[in-house]
Amino acid sequence: MSAKKTTTRKRATKPASKKTTRVKKDTTINMLNGVPDIRRFFYKNEVPLYFISATNFNMLGADEWIKGFKFICYIECFDGQHPNVFSPKEEIPHDEFTGIEDINNYLLQHPEVQDYLKTRKKGRNTGKAMFLMFDEQTEKLARKLGLEIMFPSAKMRTFMDNKVNTNRIAEKAGVPCVPYVLSSVKDYKHLRKVSESLGNDLVIQTPFGDSGHTTFFISNEEDFKKHEEEIVKEKEVKIMKRINCRGSAIEACVTRHGTIVAPLMTELVGFQELTPYKGGWCGNEIYPDAFSPELRKKATKFTQMFGNQLREEGYKGYFELDFLIDQDNGEIYLGELNPRVTGASSITNHAVFALADAPLFVFHILEWMDVDYKLSVKSINDRWARQENIDGWSQLIIKHTEDTIEYVSEAPKSGIYKMFDNGHIRFDRMDTHRRAVETESEAFFLNISKQGDYLYEGADMGILVSRGRMMTNNFKLNERAKKWIQAIRGKYVSQIVEDKRKKMELTGSLTK
Repeated sequence: MSAKKTTTRKRATKPASKKTTRVKKDTTINMLNGVPDIRRFFYKNEVPLYFISATNFNMLGADEWIKGFKFICYIECFDGQHPNVFSPKEEIPHDEFTGIEDINNYLLQHPEVQDYLKTRKKGRNTGKAMFLMFDEQTEKLARKLGLEIMFPSAKMRTFMDNKVNTNRIAEKAGVPCVPYVLSSVKDYKHLRKVSESLGNDLVIQTPFGDSGHTTFFISNEEDFKKHEEEIVKEKEVKIMKRINCRGSAIEACVTRHGTIVAPLMTELVGFQELTPYKGGWCGNEIYPDAFSPELRKKATKFTQMFGNQLREEGYKGYFELDFLIDQDNGEIYLGELNPRVTGASSITNHAVFALADAPLFVFHILEWMDVDYKLSVKSINDRWARQENIDGWSQLIIKHTEDTIEYVSEAPKSGIYKMFDNGHIRFDRMDTHRRAVETESEAFFLNISKQGDYLYEGADMGILVSRGRMMTNNFKLNERAKKWIQAIRGKYVSQIVEDKRKKMELTGSLTK
């Protein structure tokens, strides 16, 4: 379409030399040259931009970097005090939510949201939107409202989100994975046959699932029987050798100029104080000497290789890789891919290296802003790899870990909390993100489960972010982390729902 318009313009122009000069001049003006121009471009942005999701957690702080950036959320984490969060006040009838995609589809169909989008339109331009999760229904609803989605298609994301396909992409990219086989599984005998080369201790992952819900540790037939139904129903699963590993995460962005890679972070996985899921992600740490220089260099190289392969596959924008570090031989293997912003994005985008240049989400959004730009990806990656450009932060994802249904009568509000020497905490001040945390005796808490909500096994209660570490050098929760978890849980007051019928009604309808 654009080429056709250019051809028409040239034919209609007299004299040709003057028009050619003008086009060349306009192109020069529109070209952004490096990070300073990119930052200025977004400070002057006039296009309505949105992050639409259950909460604004994954993109905290984006509104401070980009003029006109707003959050449209189902859960109002800040009780109306965040200046750039819009949440519809009236609940309208809807089907049971089974995932974040359903919540986003609900929001796009909500009259209050539709009116809000209309009030911010720039002429015919409704704007552009990011979603944590979306499906083809979301795409249809967005098109109807005139919203452009700033991510590759739901079909492409679903394909790449499939853990089986992730390994196939890694093979093409030359990125090593934990020894594995991809196969259907008929029964335990068949599992042992197809995985004979992997040893007795196995890890099985079904194609889709998060936070350990669909990661199964199998050492014997008894282990298999617990999860047999979920495993055998899949056409194909990933069967891996079980290794003595430490989890890590790294976020990156595929751009037209190459793959920008953030530093490697540690992962908190399976802590029973935080999550009921044995393989469940429950937080991250970032700090300068978390990994050896050799390991960080290798992770960055593998991430660039994987990102470059994603670009070959037609993908662009934000993604995250989980790496597994074998404690026995020091090797690093790809665990899985998340083709989106993630729960670790808040840590990545608020660290010193990002604040000195621009957060990863800025480079992601830039790919959808219809503007030409120049950028030295190598220079950014070199700066971000330096230890002096990494400061120390931790975040804990606090879930309800009991197999109960509980009604919340009191809940801590979002903001900055201060801890005293005796382990008690007090709400200190309202703020909208973690940069306001000044010392390790303070923490930012983002409230997810509020007064009037119900807690159920695996429900997110809230997210706690603080300076410094929350794990020991042996990667166990340290005493400070345990005190904060206990103190935050102590701020919740809830009553167990005893009525069995009420439990059945709630269990299916509370997933956020």
